[in-house]
Amino acid sequence: MTTIGFIGSGNLGGNIARLAVAAGHQVVLSNSRGPETLAGTVAELGPLASAGTREEAAAAGDIVVVSIPVTAFVDVPVAPLAGKAVIDTSNYGPERDGQIPELDDASLTSSGLLLRYIPDAGVVKAFNTIYFKHLLSLARPASAADRSYLPIAGDSAPAKAAVTAFTDSIGYSVVDAGTLAESWRQSTGTPVWGTPYGSASNGKGQPAGADAIRAALAAATR
Repeated sequence: MTTIGFIGSGNLGGNIARLAVAAGHQVVLSNSRGPETLAGTVAELGPLASAGTREEAAAAGDIVVVSIPVTAFVDVPVAPLAGKAVIDTSNYGPERDGQIPELDDASLTSSGLLLRYIPDAGVVKAFNTIYFKHLLSLARPASAADRSYLPIAGDSAPAKAAVTAFTDSIGYSVVDAGTLAESWRQSTGTPVWGTPYGSASNGKGQPAGADAIRAALAAATR
C-alpha cells in the first residue's frame, strides 16, 4: 500500500485523495488551518484517510501532493520531502499570487520555483491541467478505450516513474511533457490547460487521449 501525503486538501487535492483512496492507497491530508478542520473529509474518505500537520503529511507520504497557491511554497516543509516524489499541481495566477517577476518573464516555471524551496525532492508537474470535477468524472480503468491522459513534467526519472504509476492507479495514463523547464507548456492558459477535457460548465467533461494532449502541448507558445 502506498501512502500519499497532501499539503493542501482543497478541491483538486481533495479529489486526488478521493481517487487515491478508491484505488486502495492510504492518504494523510493537511491544510493551512489545522488537522481538526479536515475531520469531515477524513470521515467521508474512511479508514484509509487521516489528517495531520503539513510536516506529518510530508513525512508520511511515499509520494506527496503539493496543492497550494504559489505564494505558499515558502511554507512547504523541506527535510521530510528529501528524496521523495513531489507532485506540484499549482497554477500561477498574478491576480491571486501577486506578481512574481521570474514567472512573469518566463525565466522560471512555477514548479521550478517550488524546487528552489525543496531542492532535494523530485518535483513533478501534474494534475494542474484538469478541472477538479473532471478529474473525478473522467477516471477510467486501464483497459477503457476512452481513458484520458494527463501531461507530466519533471527532471527526475525515478520521480516521474513513481508519479506515472500512481496516476495510472487512479484512472489516468500520462504523456511525458519533458523537464520542469518545459512545464510552461502546461501552465495556465496554454492549449492543454483545461480545454482538451471540455468546458468547466460541463461537470462530466470529455475524455482526452494521448494524441490530443501531445498536440495541445506542441501548440503552446510563449
